[in-house]
Formats: sequence, structure tokens, C-alpha cells
Amino acid sequence: MQRRLPIYLLVDSSGSMRGEPIQSVNVGLSALLTALRQDPYALETVHLSIVTFDNKVKDLVPLQPLETAQVEDIELPNSGATHMGEALNHVCDLIDRDVKVSSADQKGDFRPMLFVMTDGSPSDLMEFDEAVRRIKGMKFSEVIACAAGPKAKTDYLQKFATQTVSLETMDSSSFATYFQWVSASIAATASGQQASGAPEDITLPPPPAEVQVVL
Repeated sequence: MQRRLPIYLLVDSSGSMRGEPIQSVNVGLSALLTALRQDPYALETVHLSIVTFDNKVKDLVPLQPLETAQVEDIELPNSGATHMGEALNHVCDLIDRDVKVSSADQKGDFRPMLFVMTDGSPSDLMEFDEAVRRIKGMKFSEVIACAAGPKAKTDYLQKFATQTVSLETMDSSSFATYFQWVSASIAATASGQQASGAPEDITLPPPPAEVQVVL
């Protein structure tokens, strides 16, 4: 069995992302797919899932190989809540269902990676707290959360992320740079997993200047 590297992208699709931000995210996701398809290690192992969340949680791309993944443009509601907690719980459910674990007979999938992007904060705080506990109990290799723009609350993201980064502005250049770093991080993980099989030995590329690490 070919070991897969499951990658989950969780994208805020609430009404506050309307305009240039969501247009830039759509462009960034397409660019990410194109970049990863040019990497032989990623093409061989990466399986991608994209989930969006506003007042509803939607599977934009169910977990599938890079070569078959097709990303439709994300459409936003006019307004509404940001159900980040529900979305995080949904990702945990997907992993429980889709990611193959190792057994005595064969090795399972590589440990999944999760990338979360939001320009705000969770509206469903009780479910969010439950989701934080679940995320911490899952065997992710990395959980990287991005706070996009000045209204994003990094303290919520730091509760579950292994690394939290921020974008000061929500223009096309900032999002393009962020998604370039995400694709480079996924590619580095894919090649590192195949070389060593040990996620703790993999070093992600440092974020560019536009993507600030939150300490």
C-alpha cells in the first residue's frame, strides 16, 4: 500500500472575507495545486482535503490525490457566524474516517498536516473548546494557523496550533506569499517523509517576511 500524506486546509469563508481577500484565496489555492503537482514527491504521496467554514461547514474538496483534485471558487454568504469549532471537529471526524493507521501487517498513512486560515475568531466558543481538546489529541505532524488581517484573534489560534502566523494586510500579494510558503512546507514534508519516514526530523522552510510568526 502506498503511504499517503493527508493535507487538510481549513479556510474561513465568512462574509468578512468578501472581495479581494477571498479572490486572493481562490487564486492562492489554485497556485498551490499547480506548484505541488510539479513536485514529484508531493505528487506521489500528498492527498488534499479543503474544508470551508462560515455559519456552515462545507467539504470543498474531499480527501483525494493531487492529480485528481479540482478546486472550485469559494463563495461567501452575505453575513453570519464563524463556526471554527464545528469546522475543527469536522476535520477530526474526517481524519478518523479517512486516514489509515498502522497495523501489525502494514504501515498506515503518514501523519496528517492541518493548515487553518481565518480573518476573525470563533463564534461557537463551546464547540471550539471541545475541538481544541480533540485537535491536541490527534497525531498531526503540524498544525499551522494563519491569522489574516488586523481583526483576526491569534490567541484563539494559539490554543491548538503548533505554529501561528499572521498577515498584516489582506491584499493579493500577502495571500500569494502565504500560499507559496504553504506549498513549500507541504513539499518539504512530502520529500522528508519519504526520505526518513520520521516527521520529527522534518524542518519546514521559514516563513517569508510577509508571514509573521506569532510568539
